Amino acid sequence: MMMMMGKKRRLMMMMEEGLPHDVVEHIMERLPVRSLLRFKSVSKQWKTTIESRNFQERQLKHEESGGRDPDVLMATESSQRRYVLGSSSSVKIPNPWGKENPTTGYFVSDNSCDGLVCLYHPLESGYVFNPATRWYRPLPLCQLQQVRMSQGESYFELGHGLFKLGFGKDKITSTYKPVWLYNSSEIGLDNATTCEVFDFGANAWRYVTPSAPYRVVGVADPVFVHGSLHWLTDCVETKVVSFDLHTEAFQLVSSKTPFPANSHDENPYSIVLCNLDNRLCVSHMKWPDQVIWSFNSGNKTWEKLYSIDLVMNSCCFDCSTICAFRPLLLVDGGKKKKKKNLLFYDTVSSPYLLIHDPEIQPDLFTFREHMEASQHLLKPGVESLSAVVA
Repeated sequence: MMMMMGKKRRLMMMMEEGLPHDVVEHIMERLPVRSLLRFKSVSKQWKTTIESRNFQERQLKHEESGGRDPDVLMATESSQRRYVLGSSSSVKIPNPWGKENPTTGYFVSDNSCDGLVCLYHPLESGYVFNPATRWYRPLPLCQLQQVRMSQGESYFELGHGLFKLGFGKDKITSTYKPVWLYNSSEIGLDNATTCEVFDFGANAWRYVTPSAPYRVVGVADPVFVHGSLHWLTDCVETKVVSFDLHTEAFQLVSSKTPFPANSHDENPYSIVLCNLDNRLCVSHMKWPDQVIWSFNSGNKTWEKLYSIDLVMNSCCFDCSTICAFRPLLLVDGGKKKKKKNLLFYDTVSSPYLLIHDPEIQPDLFTFREHMEASQHLLKPGVESLSAVVA
Protein backbone atom coordinates (compact mmCIF):
# COMPACT_ATOMS: atom_id res chain seq x y z
CA MET A 1 0.00 0.00 0.00
CA MET A 2 2.80 2.42 0.93
CA MET A 3 4.58 1.61 -2.34
CA MET A 4 1.43 2.39 -4.32
CA MET A 5 0.96 5.66 -2.45
CA GLY A 6 4.59 6.53 -3.23
CA LYS A 7 4.05 5.88 -6.94
CA LYS A 8 0.97 8.08 -7.00
CA ARG A 9 2.83 10.86 -5.21
CA ARG A 10 5.75 10.66 -7.67
CA LEU A 11 3.27 10.69 -10.57
CA MET A 12 1.62 13.85 -9.22
CA MET A 13 5.00 15.54 -8.77
CA MET A 14 6.03 14.61 -12.31
CA MET A 15 2.76 15.88 -13.73
CA GLU A 16 2.92 19.11 -11.74
CA GLU A 17 6.57 19.99 -12.35
CA GLY A 18 7.74 18.21 -15.48
CA LEU A 19 4.87 18.42 -17.95
CA PRO A 20 3.11 21.30 -19.71
CA HIS A 21 -0.26 21.96 -18.11
CA ASP A 22 -2.24 21.15 -21.26
CA VAL A 23 -0.67 17.68 -21.23
CA VAL A 24 -1.53 17.35 -17.53
CA GLU A 25 -5.15 18.23 -18.33
CA HIS A 26 -5.19 15.61 -21.08
CA ILE A 27 -4.05 12.98 -18.56
CA MET A 28 -6.48 14.11 -15.86
CA GLU A 29 -9.46 13.83 -18.21
CA ARG A 30 -8.90 10.07 -18.17
CA LEU A 31 -8.71 9.71 -14.40
CA PRO A 32 -11.62 8.51 -12.20
CA VAL A 33 -13.65 11.11 -10.33
CA ARG A 34 -12.38 9.89 -6.96
CA SER A 35 -8.78 10.66 -7.99
CA LEU A 36 -9.70 14.06 -9.41
CA LEU A 37 -11.36 15.07 -6.16
CA ARG A 38 -8.14 14.26 -4.30
CA PHE A 39 -5.97 16.02 -6.87
CA LYS A 40 -7.78 19.32 -6.26
CA SER A 41 -5.57 19.72 -3.19
CA VAL A 42 -2.30 19.42 -5.17
CA SER A 43 -2.24 23.06 -6.30
CA LYS A 44 -4.47 26.05 -6.98
CA GLN A 45 -3.96 25.55 -10.72
CA TRP A 46 -5.12 21.94 -10.55
CA LYS A 47 -8.11 22.90 -8.40
CA THR A 48 -9.12 25.65 -10.85
CA THR A 49 -8.76 23.27 -13.78
CA ILE A 50 -10.77 20.44 -12.23
CA GLU A 51 -13.57 22.81 -11.18
CA SER A 52 -13.80 24.52 -14.58
CA ARG A 53 -16.87 23.85 -16.73
CA ASN A 54 -14.72 23.21 -19.82
CA PHE A 55 -12.65 20.50 -18.13
CA GLN A 56 -15.74 18.84 -16.63
CA GLU A 57 -17.39 18.65 -20.04
CA ARG A 58 -14.27 17.03 -21.56
CA GLN A 59 -14.04 14.57 -18.68
CA LEU A 60 -17.72 13.68 -19.16
CA LYS A 61 -17.25 13.07 -22.90
CA HIS A 62 -14.30 10.78 -22.18
CA GLU A 63 -16.32 8.84 -19.60
CA GLU A 64 -19.23 8.44 -22.01
CA SER A 65 -16.95 7.07 -24.75
CA GLY A 66 -14.93 4.83 -22.44
CA GLY A 67 -16.94 1.67 -23.06
CA ARG A 68 -16.68 0.43 -19.46
CA ASP A 69 -19.45 -1.49 -17.73
CA PRO A 70 -22.15 0.85 -16.41
CA ASP A 71 -22.86 1.41 -12.75
CA VAL A 72 -26.32 1.07 -11.25
CA LEU A 73 -27.61 3.25 -8.45
CA MET A 74 -30.18 1.76 -6.08
CA ALA A 75 -32.14 4.45 -4.28
CA THR A 76 -34.42 3.56 -1.38
CA GLU A 77 -36.23 5.71 1.15
CA SER A 78 -33.23 5.66 3.47
CA SER A 79 -30.08 5.33 1.34
CA GLN A 80 -28.40 5.23 -2.03
CA ARG A 81 -26.10 2.40 -3.07
CA ARG A 82 -23.98 2.04 -6.20
CA TYR A 83 -23.52 -1.34 -7.91
CA VAL A 84 -20.99 -2.22 -10.57
CA LEU A 85 -22.46 -4.61 -13.12
CA GLY A 86 -20.49 -7.83 -13.44
CA SER A 87 -19.37 -7.48 -9.83
CA SER A 88 -20.94 -8.44 -6.52
CA SER A 89 -19.50 -5.35 -4.82
CA SER A 90 -21.51 -2.35 -3.73
CA VAL A 91 -20.71 0.96 -2.07
CA LYS A 92 -23.11 2.80 0.20
CA ILE A 93 -23.45 6.48 -0.66
CA PRO A 94 -24.25 8.65 2.37
CA ASN A 95 -26.80 11.44 1.96
CA PRO A 96 -24.84 14.70 2.34
CA TRP A 97 -28.04 16.47 3.45
CA GLY A 98 -28.78 13.86 6.12
CA LYS A 99 -28.40 16.33 8.99
CA GLU A 100 -30.95 18.67 7.41
CA ASN A 101 -33.68 16.06 6.82
CA PRO A 102 -32.55 12.88 8.61
CA THR A 103 -35.92 11.09 8.55
CA THR A 104 -37.32 12.17 5.17
CA GLY A 105 -37.71 9.43 2.55
CA TYR A 106 -37.24 10.65 -1.01
CA PHE A 107 -38.41 9.45 -4.39
CA VAL A 108 -35.91 9.44 -7.23
CA SER A 109 -36.61 10.64 -10.77
CA ASP A 110 -36.50 7.78 -13.25
CA ASN A 111 -33.35 8.77 -15.12
CA SER A 112 -30.06 10.52 -14.55
CA CYS A 113 -28.30 13.15 -16.65
CA ASP A 114 -24.51 13.27 -16.86
CA GLY A 115 -24.26 11.42 -13.55
CA LEU A 116 -26.74 13.75 -11.79
CA VAL A 117 -29.90 12.38 -10.18
CA CYS A 118 -32.95 14.24 -8.90
CA LEU A 119 -34.57 13.35 -5.56
CA TYR A 120 -37.97 14.70 -4.55
CA HIS A 121 -40.75 14.48 -1.97
CA PRO A 122 -44.42 15.55 -2.23
CA LEU A 123 -44.12 17.89 0.78
CA GLU A 124 -40.41 18.64 1.12
CA SER A 125 -37.67 20.39 -0.83
CA GLY A 126 -35.96 18.14 -3.36
CA TYR A 127 -32.31 17.84 -4.40
CA VAL A 128 -30.22 17.49 -7.52
CA PHE A 129 -27.40 15.20 -6.43
CA ASN A 130 -24.11 13.90 -7.84
CA PRO A 131 -23.43 10.52 -6.13
CA ALA A 132 -19.78 10.51 -7.30
CA THR A 133 -18.80 13.88 -5.80
CA ARG A 134 -21.53 14.18 -3.09
CA TRP A 135 -22.38 17.61 -4.54
CA TYR A 136 -26.02 18.56 -4.19
CA ARG A 137 -28.34 21.50 -4.64
CA PRO A 138 -31.70 21.96 -2.87
CA LEU A 139 -34.87 22.69 -4.85
CA PRO A 140 -37.50 25.02 -3.34
CA LEU A 141 -41.13 23.97 -3.14
CA CYS A 142 -43.14 24.20 -6.36
CA GLN A 143 -46.77 25.39 -6.51
CA LEU A 144 -48.10 21.81 -6.50
CA GLN A 145 -46.27 21.03 -3.27
CA GLN A 146 -47.52 24.24 -1.69
CA VAL A 147 -51.12 23.37 -2.65
CA ARG A 148 -50.74 19.94 -1.07
CA MET A 149 -49.35 21.44 2.12
CA SER A 150 -52.05 24.13 2.36
CA GLN A 151 -54.90 21.60 2.00
CA GLY A 152 -53.48 19.09 4.44
CA GLU A 153 -55.42 15.84 4.82
CA SER A 154 -58.28 17.16 2.67
CA TYR A 155 -55.98 16.96 -0.36
CA PHE A 156 -56.35 13.17 -0.48
CA GLU A 157 -60.14 13.53 -0.79
CA LEU A 158 -59.62 15.26 -4.15
CA GLY A 159 -58.34 12.07 -5.77
CA HIS A 160 -55.48 13.99 -7.36
CA GLY A 161 -52.94 11.21 -7.02
CA LEU A 162 -49.17 11.20 -6.71
CA PHE A 163 -47.40 12.77 -9.68
CA LYS A 164 -43.74 12.14 -10.43
CA LEU A 165 -40.98 14.68 -11.03
CA GLY A 166 -39.23 14.52 -14.40
CA PHE A 167 -35.57 15.41 -14.86
CA GLY A 168 -33.72 16.03 -18.12
CA LYS A 169 -31.29 18.19 -20.06
CA ASP A 170 -31.76 20.75 -22.83
CA LYS A 171 -29.47 19.37 -25.57
CA ILE A 172 -28.96 22.83 -27.13
CA THR A 173 -28.07 24.89 -24.05
CA SER A 174 -26.88 21.98 -21.81
CA THR A 175 -29.28 23.24 -19.13
CA TYR A 176 -30.67 20.74 -16.62
CA LYS A 177 -34.41 21.01 -15.97
CA PRO A 178 -36.59 19.38 -13.28
CA VAL A 179 -40.22 19.35 -14.51
CA TRP A 180 -43.55 18.81 -12.75
CA LEU A 181 -46.52 17.92 -14.98
CA TYR A 182 -49.84 17.22 -13.25
CA ASN A 183 -53.58 17.15 -13.91
CA SER A 184 -55.39 20.37 -13.06
CA SER A 185 -59.14 19.90 -12.62
CA GLU A 186 -58.96 18.20 -9.19
CA ILE A 187 -57.22 21.24 -7.69
CA GLY A 188 -59.54 23.83 -9.25
CA LEU A 189 -57.54 24.82 -12.34
CA ASP A 190 -59.06 25.13 -15.82
CA ASN A 191 -56.44 23.51 -18.06
CA ALA A 192 -56.12 19.76 -18.61
CA THR A 193 -52.65 19.88 -17.04
CA THR A 194 -50.26 22.30 -15.38
CA CYS A 195 -46.51 22.31 -16.07
CA GLU A 196 -43.83 23.77 -13.80
CA VAL A 197 -40.13 23.95 -14.80
CA PHE A 198 -37.33 24.82 -12.38
CA ASP A 199 -34.96 27.62 -13.42
CA PHE A 200 -31.59 27.19 -11.71
CA GLY A 201 -30.55 30.74 -12.62
CA ALA A 202 -33.54 32.31 -10.89
CA ASN A 203 -33.70 29.54 -8.25
CA ALA A 204 -37.47 29.39 -8.80
CA TRP A 205 -40.20 27.39 -10.48
CA ARG A 206 -42.07 28.91 -13.43
CA TYR A 207 -45.20 27.88 -15.34
CA VAL A 208 -45.01 26.71 -18.97
CA THR A 209 -47.95 27.63 -21.21
CA PRO A 210 -49.55 26.06 -23.02
CA SER A 211 -49.22 22.91 -20.97
CA ALA A 212 -49.93 19.38 -22.20
CA PRO A 213 -53.43 19.17 -23.75
CA TYR A 214 -53.93 15.64 -22.44
CA ARG A 215 -54.30 14.47 -18.86
CA VAL A 216 -51.41 12.26 -17.73
CA VAL A 217 -51.15 9.06 -15.69
CA GLY A 218 -49.89 10.17 -12.28
CA VAL A 219 -48.33 6.93 -11.08
CA ALA A 220 -46.14 6.49 -14.18
CA ASP A 221 -42.61 7.91 -14.10
CA PRO A 222 -41.78 10.41 -16.85
CA VAL A 223 -38.79 9.33 -18.95
CA PHE A 224 -36.08 11.42 -20.61
CA VAL A 225 -35.01 10.47 -24.15
CA HIS A 226 -33.20 12.61 -26.76
CA GLY A 227 -33.82 16.00 -25.16
CA SER A 228 -37.48 15.39 -24.26
CA LEU A 229 -39.44 14.12 -21.28
CA HIS A 230 -42.31 11.69 -21.92
CA TRP A 231 -45.53 10.85 -20.05
CA LEU A 232 -48.37 8.36 -20.57
CA THR A 233 -51.70 10.07 -21.21
CA ASP A 234 -54.83 9.42 -19.15
CA CYS A 235 -57.15 9.20 -22.16
CA VAL A 236 -59.62 6.68 -23.55
CA GLU A 237 -56.72 5.38 -25.65
CA THR A 238 -53.35 5.43 -23.90
CA LYS A 239 -50.81 7.56 -25.77
CA VAL A 240 -47.40 9.09 -25.09
CA VAL A 241 -46.93 12.87 -24.90
CA SER A 242 -43.47 14.49 -25.05
CA PHE A 243 -42.06 17.79 -23.76
CA ASP A 244 -39.08 19.23 -25.63
CA LEU A 245 -36.80 20.72 -22.98
CA HIS A 246 -35.39 23.31 -25.41
CA THR A 247 -38.54 24.62 -27.11
CA GLU A 248 -40.67 23.76 -24.04
CA ALA A 249 -43.48 22.56 -26.30
CA PHE A 250 -45.68 19.47 -25.95
CA GLN A 251 -46.66 17.05 -28.72
CA LEU A 252 -47.96 13.50 -29.18
CA VAL A 253 -45.22 11.00 -29.92
CA SER A 254 -47.46 8.80 -32.06
CA SER A 255 -51.15 8.65 -32.86
CA LYS A 256 -51.14 4.85 -32.74
CA THR A 257 -49.82 2.77 -29.86
CA PRO A 258 -49.69 -1.02 -29.36
CA PHE A 259 -51.48 -0.80 -26.02
CA PRO A 260 -55.18 -1.60 -25.65
CA ALA A 261 -57.63 1.20 -24.93
CA ASN A 262 -57.99 2.09 -21.23
CA SER A 263 -55.07 -0.20 -20.42
CA HIS A 264 -54.04 2.10 -17.57
CA ASP A 265 -57.53 2.12 -16.03
CA GLU A 266 -57.60 -1.59 -15.30
CA ASN A 267 -54.18 -1.43 -13.61
CA PRO A 268 -52.21 1.85 -13.77
CA TYR A 269 -49.06 -0.03 -12.71
CA SER A 270 -49.15 -2.38 -15.70
CA ILE A 271 -47.41 0.06 -18.08
CA VAL A 272 -43.90 1.49 -17.58
CA LEU A 273 -42.07 4.02 -19.74
CA CYS A 274 -38.30 3.53 -20.02
CA ASN A 275 -35.16 4.49 -21.94
CA LEU A 276 -33.23 1.59 -23.47
CA ASP A 277 -30.14 2.46 -25.53
CA ASN A 278 -31.45 6.02 -25.93
CA ARG A 279 -34.73 4.84 -27.43
CA LEU A 280 -38.16 5.47 -25.96
CA CYS A 281 -39.62 2.15 -24.81
CA VAL A 282 -42.78 0.96 -23.08
CA SER A 283 -43.05 -2.15 -20.93
CA HIS A 284 -46.63 -3.48 -20.85
CA MET A 285 -47.71 -6.29 -18.52
CA LYS A 286 -50.58 -8.43 -19.71
CA TRP A 287 -50.70 -11.85 -18.10
CA PRO A 288 -49.00 -14.24 -18.81
CA ASP A 289 -46.40 -12.06 -20.57
CA GLN A 290 -44.78 -8.68 -20.37
CA VAL A 291 -43.88 -7.12 -23.71
CA ILE A 292 -41.29 -4.37 -24.23
CA TRP A 293 -41.99 -2.08 -27.19
CA SER A 294 -39.49 0.33 -28.74
CA PHE A 295 -40.47 3.50 -30.60
CA ASN A 296 -38.90 3.98 -34.02
CA SER A 297 -38.67 7.76 -34.41
CA GLY A 298 -37.93 7.39 -38.12
CA ASN A 299 -41.18 5.80 -39.26
CA LYS A 300 -43.16 6.69 -36.10
CA THR A 301 -44.04 3.07 -35.27
CA TRP A 302 -43.68 0.77 -32.25
CA GLU A 303 -41.52 -2.35 -32.58
CA LYS A 304 -41.65 -5.39 -30.30
CA LEU A 305 -38.28 -5.93 -28.59
CA TYR A 306 -38.74 -8.58 -25.88
CA SER A 307 -41.38 -10.76 -24.27
CA ILE A 308 -40.87 -11.81 -20.64
CA ASP A 309 -42.55 -14.89 -19.16
CA LEU A 310 -44.37 -13.61 -16.06
CA VAL A 311 -45.36 -17.06 -14.84
CA MET A 312 -41.79 -18.39 -14.84
CA ASN A 313 -40.30 -15.34 -13.14
CA SER A 314 -43.03 -15.24 -10.54
CA CYS A 315 -42.34 -18.86 -9.60
CA CYS A 316 -38.52 -18.76 -9.76
CA PHE A 317 -37.79 -15.37 -8.22
CA ASP A 318 -40.88 -14.58 -6.14
CA CYS A 319 -41.70 -11.60 -8.36
CA SER A 320 -44.90 -9.61 -7.91
CA THR A 321 -47.67 -9.84 -10.51
CA ILE A 322 -49.15 -6.45 -9.54
CA CYS A 323 -46.69 -4.10 -11.23
CA ALA A 324 -44.87 -4.37 -14.53
CA PHE A 325 -41.19 -5.25 -14.36
CA ARG A 326 -39.02 -2.17 -14.77
CA PRO A 327 -36.49 -2.49 -17.63
CA LEU A 328 -33.16 -0.97 -16.66
CA LEU A 329 -30.73 -1.23 -19.58
CA LEU A 330 -29.49 -3.41 -22.41
CA VAL A 331 -26.16 -5.23 -22.05
CA ASP A 332 -24.05 -7.02 -24.64
CA GLY A 333 -24.50 -10.79 -24.56
CA GLY A 334 -21.50 -11.59 -26.75
CA LYS A 335 -20.36 -11.20 -30.35
CA LYS A 336 -22.53 -14.04 -31.64
CA LYS A 337 -25.70 -12.65 -30.09
CA LYS A 338 -28.21 -11.10 -32.47
CA LYS A 339 -29.86 -9.09 -29.69
CA LYS A 340 -28.63 -7.58 -26.47
CA ASN A 341 -29.72 -8.95 -23.10
CA LEU A 342 -32.27 -7.01 -21.07
CA LEU A 343 -31.55 -6.15 -17.44
CA PHE A 344 -34.74 -5.62 -15.41
CA TYR A 345 -36.13 -5.86 -11.88
CA ASP A 346 -39.29 -6.17 -9.83
CA THR A 347 -40.12 -2.94 -7.98
CA VAL A 348 -42.31 -4.60 -5.35
CA SER A 349 -40.89 -7.65 -3.62
CA SER A 350 -38.12 -9.61 -5.37
CA PRO A 351 -34.50 -9.04 -4.22
CA TYR A 352 -33.11 -10.03 -7.64
CA LEU A 353 -31.71 -7.98 -10.47
CA LEU A 354 -32.72 -10.13 -13.45
CA ILE A 355 -31.31 -10.58 -16.92
CA HIS A 356 -33.37 -11.67 -19.91
CA ASP A 357 -31.55 -13.43 -22.73
CA PRO A 358 -33.97 -13.75 -25.68
CA GLU A 359 -32.16 -16.92 -26.78
CA ILE A 360 -32.24 -18.67 -23.39
CA GLN A 361 -35.08 -19.62 -21.04
CA PRO A 362 -35.69 -19.10 -18.19
CA ASP A 363 -34.41 -15.68 -17.12
CA LEU A 364 -31.39 -15.57 -14.78
CA PHE A 365 -30.41 -13.29 -11.93
CA THR A 366 -27.20 -11.32 -12.14
CA PHE A 367 -27.25 -9.84 -8.64
CA ARG A 368 -29.06 -10.45 -5.38
CA GLU A 369 -29.27 -7.93 -2.58
CA HIS A 370 -31.61 -7.28 0.32
CA MET A 371 -33.76 -4.49 -1.07
CA GLU A 372 -35.97 -2.28 1.04
CA ALA A 373 -39.52 -1.31 0.16
CA SER A 374 -39.84 1.36 -2.53
CA GLN A 375 -36.49 0.52 -4.07
CA HIS A 376 -35.68 2.18 -7.37
CA LEU A 377 -32.78 1.34 -9.65
CA LEU A 378 -31.40 3.62 -12.30
CA LYS A 379 -28.27 3.79 -14.38
CA PRO A 380 -26.30 6.97 -13.61
CA GLY A 381 -24.50 6.19 -16.86
CA VAL A 382 -21.17 7.74 -15.92
CA GLU A 383 -19.26 9.05 -12.95
CA SER A 384 -18.79 12.74 -13.58
CA LEU A 385 -17.86 16.02 -11.92
CA SER A 386 -21.16 17.54 -13.12
CA ALA A 387 -22.82 20.21 -11.03
CA VAL A 388 -25.44 22.81 -11.89
CA VAL A 389 -23.84 26.17 -12.60
CA ALA A 390 -26.43 28.94 -12.74
